[in-house]
Amino acid sequence: MPYATKPLAKLCAFQRGLTYSKSDEVETSGSVVLRANNVDLASNDLDLSDLRFISTEVAVPREKTVRKGCLLICTASGSKSHLGKVAYIDDDYGYAFGGFMGQITPADGVNGRYLFHALTSPAYKDFIASLSDGANINNLKFADLQRFEIPFPGLDEQRRIVAILDEAFEAIATAKANAEKNLQNADELFTNLREVALTGNIDWEESTLASLCDIKHGYAFEGAYFAEQGDHVLLTPGSFYEAGGFRNRGDKTKYFTGAIPQAFVLNEGDLLVAMTEQAAGLLGSPLLVPQSGRYLHNQRLGRVIGKPGVPWLNEFFFHVFNLHHVRREIHSSGSGAKVRHTSPGRIGSVRVKFPGTLDAQQAIADRLVELSLECRHLGEIYACKVNALDKLKKSLLHQAFTGQL
Repeated sequence: MPYATKPLAKLCAFQRGLTYSKSDEVETSGSVVLRANNVDLASNDLDLSDLRFISTEVAVPREKTVRKGCLLICTASGSKSHLGKVAYIDDDYGYAFGGFMGQITPADGVNGRYLFHALTSPAYKDFIASLSDGANINNLKFADLQRFEIPFPGLDEQRRIVAILDEAFEAIATAKANAEKNLQNADELFTNLREVALTGNIDWEESTLASLCDIKHGYAFEGAYFAEQGDHVLLTPGSFYEAGGFRNRGDKTKYFTGAIPQAFVLNEGDLLVAMTEQAAGLLGSPLLVPQSGRYLHNQRLGRVIGKPGVPWLNEFFFHVFNLHHVRREIHSSGSGAKVRHTSPGRIGSVRVKFPGTLDAQQAIADRLVELSLECRHLGEIYACKVNALDKLKKSLLHQAFTGQL
């Protein structure tokens, strides 16, 4: 049966963090101050991998240091999603906590771990969301927080619930870590299979890209012709995923509304290569255009066109451009102090291997499509497992605080 509830104000004391000036920060010292980034948003674990140090001349009152059995809470953040996040303090670290943080000290008869689980429950997250719903709030006042009602059984029952949840969550964390690792492995599997399929073939021909194709810059479109809606989308390096896929940029999409230069209207299956590193790792990234007549490309992209008489299949060479050594060589050919960029001539110097017939290239490209779909399906299975484990954790928390555990 459901437990009687008490407001948080009746179950704890609250202490705001230490205020100090930017000039008090030092590279290292014996005085550590914990901040919002020391509370992991996803796991609610205390994360001590990135510590901030202040001068030892700054006085730190004892009540502004974290204490074992208490909770560290984020009370101010530029992101609403971080407001109210908590971590359980599992030791007397002697660390201070900063002014954007607070410490919740359980009252007598309140188990700290029980309070922690209550403040990571779906009901608590809904409560925090309601405080900032529809408002630009980035500060959490304890006067508001203390109104949160918490189911409150006796201390023995609290301990029983904590024991169940701690054991279950440890098992869930292990299972989730394994599923996430398998998800990462599924993502990497196709890359490895492609490397095997496209390298080590001693019977294939070898040549420079300059001997096989031409790379033509896109058009230098003027900003005055861009709109929020239109018939033609302008592709830029920002339209690329690192792995060579297409990214719909949503509200950042640029539509071209001027007179359309037909030479730069792309067809489905056209092969593009990024010649400017608009985002880390994207220099040299290839893209197959997803739809005819819908897209244009700017001067930071090159359209890759096979030379007359050369066996060149875009679907095959898209994968060639994604090979590790090709991406590495194109990236190393780049220059520029602020934004790294390359040129058709530099890309053309890269040597590649390829089968000498279109039929052979098509067979390999088709097989790589099959492998990509299989690896993607495998990844979806592991993603579903991760999602299911998250739902299980929420369900257990709900049961724990409604007397069903």
